[in-house]
Amino acid sequence: MRSDYALYTVAIIFFILTGLVLYYQVEYRDLWIVTTAVLGLFFIGLGYTQRPKTVTKSITSEVTAATQESTTATISTSMPEPAPAPPTKQEIMVEETPVVKAGRELTEVKGIGAKRAEQLKSMGILSVEDLANASAKTIASKLKISPKIAEKWVEGAKRLTEKS
Repeated sequence: MRSDYALYTVAIIFFILTGLVLYYQVEYRDLWIVTTAVLGLFFIGLGYTQRPKTVTKSITSEVTAATQESTTATISTSMPEPAPAPPTKQEIMVEETPVVKAGRELTEVKGIGAKRAEQLKSMGILSVEDLANASAKTIASKLKISPKIAEKWVEGAKRLTEKS
């Protein structure tokens, strides 16, 4: 548990005590109210100082560092800097979809749904025939499933390929 949460909880307890002292008639009531309220505020402040710090880099420090580097580079070399290269066009990456072999679909195997079929296709197992020839241990390790389940899939695929 974070320590700032514990300190905030203690502060809430002191504020509850302050409310109880206000509600009930207590001896030295004013002293109790001031003491518990001050302690509550103290623990809020203490909790605030114990909160996790976020690390942010200011833009001005980055600009200053970049300016210093370019100034140093200009001073240290007497040759003019080469002109910056023209911006290049961004290349668009297009994934080629594998061509599905003519054969039975993976979803025909008992226990394989559309999602598992897509995972198997991404591994290169595109049809029931491919699944029948695959290693159950390899499938289990790549998909992070039980080897028994993968073995049942391979056996089911072998049964389906024998039928056709």
